Amino acid sequence: MKSILFLIILVGVSLQGYAQDEMNNKFKPIPAKESEKKEVIPPKEISTKIAPPAIVEKPDPLKIDPAELFKDPNLYKKEANIEGIFYRRNQYLGGFKTKSFTSTIRYRDAAYVDGDKIKIYLNDKIVEPEVSLDGTFKEFKIKLTAGINKIDFEALNEGFASPNTAQFEVYDDKGTVINASEWNVGTGYKATIILFKE
Repeated sequence: MKSILFLIILVGVSLQGYAQDEMNNKFKPIPAKESEKKEVIPPKEISTKIAPPAIVEKPDPLKIDPAELFKDPNLYKKEANIEGIFYRRNQYLGGFKTKSFTSTIRYRDAAYVDGDKIKIYLNDKIVEPEVSLDGTFKEFKIKLTAGINKIDFEALNEGFASPNTAQFEVYDDKGTVINASEWNVGTGYKATIILFKE
């Protein structure tokens, strides 16, 4: 029995020697490989060379070229190039913005009451086929549609004294004057005003 015990101790000591090798003072750990520290350079900001898109402005519907307005020969008589006579042409009286739903147009002969007659159109449709101008105001109301409302006054004659002259006033639905002016046009020519309902 002593020999068995001796044998167990001997095997245990020999195994102890192999198993506990890290306790040996000769053991040296392998140091971690240090990588070279590189200086970190932040990325450069690259400015965009693309220009921002241009702001598209909504075209002003009242910036109207009279030559473009009167170019349709089916609607407007061509200007007569007669030296010294300036009323043988169509006349653009301007464009105006309004928020009203209706408008009242008043008109009368602007000078000597001489039998001037006119025809009135709204968006190229006849509103009044023949009106004689006198010294007192006559009027008509129109219902404005959204956008452009074009009113044409066509001279049917020039009366006894040329040209066909008239004074007109345009009112909104609250009775405020939008525009007041005069026209001087020859027979067959038109005076045009545009109301833009916003």
